[in-house]
Amino acid sequence: MESCISAIGTANPQNRIAQQDIYHFMVNAFGLDETNAARLKSIYDHSGIEYRYSVIPDFAFSDPSKYSFFKQGDFETFPDTQKRLKLYQNEAITVAVNAAKNCMAGFNADITAQITHLVTVSCTGMHAPGVDIELVDHLGLNADTERTCINFMGCYGAINGLKVADYICRADANAKVLVVSVELCTLHFQKDNTLDNWVANSLFSDGAAAVIVENTVNRSGRGPYLALKNFYSEFVTEARNEMGWYVGNTGFEMKLTSKVSKQIKKHITALTGRFLQKAKTSMSDISAYAVHPGGRAILEAVEEALELPEESNSFAYEVLREYGNMSSATILFVLDKMLKAGNLIDQKILSFAFGPGLTVEGMILDMH
Repeated sequence: MESCISAIGTANPQNRIAQQDIYHFMVNAFGLDETNAARLKSIYDHSGIEYRYSVIPDFAFSDPSKYSFFKQGDFETFPDTQKRLKLYQNEAITVAVNAAKNCMAGFNADITAQITHLVTVSCTGMHAPGVDIELVDHLGLNADTERTCINFMGCYGAINGLKVADYICRADANAKVLVVSVELCTLHFQKDNTLDNWVANSLFSDGAAAVIVENTVNRSGRGPYLALKNFYSEFVTEARNEMGWYVGNTGFEMKLTSKVSKQIKKHITALTGRFLQKAKTSMSDISAYAVHPGGRAILEAVEEALELPEESNSFAYEVLREYGNMSSATILFVLDKMLKAGNLIDQKILSFAFGPGLTVEGMILDMH
C-alpha cells in the first residue's frame, strides 16, 4: 500500500504587486541614496521575480500617504509583533480556506465528510484556537477531525506535512488527510539597512496551498496523482548560522546570508547520493525535478551541482516568477503546476526544499 497526493489547490491574497513597485517601496523605506538604490535595483532585476502577493497593500505604493499598515511611511514607529500577528490572525484563514476549497473542487461534494485528519503548516504566524480549528469550522469538517500543527519549520515545512500525512494513510487505508500550508511572509518586513535584509525583502510573498493525501487503495480523487514514494531529511551543521528565523519585537526576523546557495551547491550532490541510496534508486531513474524556488541563486546552485539543464527546473522558475517565495507553500505550488501540466505521467520526480538548520528535506514522487 502507498499514499498519494490526489489533488492540490492554491490561493493568494488579493494584492498582486509588481516586483518593480516593491522595489520603489523599499527605496523609500530604507531611505537609499542614488548609489544604494542602484545596488538594490540590481538585486530586484536579477531576482527572477515579476510579481508577488501580500495581505499588505502598502508595498504597491511609493507614496507614503497611501500606506495603511506602515503609518504613513513613519518607519521609525514600526509595527510591533502583536500588530503583525493580529493581521495574520485576521487574514491567514481566508487564504487557507480558498486554497482548501480549490483543492476539494476536484472531488465529489461529500469529500468534506470523508476528511479524517487535518495537518496545518505555517512559520509566519500563530494563535490558538488557530488556523486548524478555523479550517474545521469554515470548511464544515467533522468536529472530531484529528488535527496536527507543524509550525516554525521554514520553507521545508510542507514536506514534513506531507510526511505526516503519508504515515497516517499508510497506517490507515481509509484515512483522508487535508494538508494546508499558509504563509504570510510579507508581514515580517524588516527595515534594518543590511544587505541580508535587502535580499530577504526582495524574495518573500504570501500564499497558501492545500493537498489531499489518501491511500491509493481507496482513492476517491479524479485525474492524475502523485504517489509519495520516499522521504529524506538531513541538516548541514556547518551552515546552521547561514539561515535563521527568530521572533523579534517588530515581527519575525529572517537571517538569510549570501552563503546559503553556496552551501547548498557544496553539499547537495553528496546529500542526493545518500538519499537515492536509501531509496534504492539512482539519478538515471529520475526524469523530473521539483526544487523549492527559494531564490534564483538556489535553483542555479542545485542545477550546477547536480549537472541539470535549466529547463529541468522550469516549473520552479515559473512559480518564482509569478509568485516569489511563499515559504512552505511554495513547493506545493510547484507540484501543482507539474500535476496540471499533463505531460509527466509515469515519471519519477525528485523534490527538495531548504530551511533553517541548514536543513534539506527531500522526497521522491511518481506521477500516475
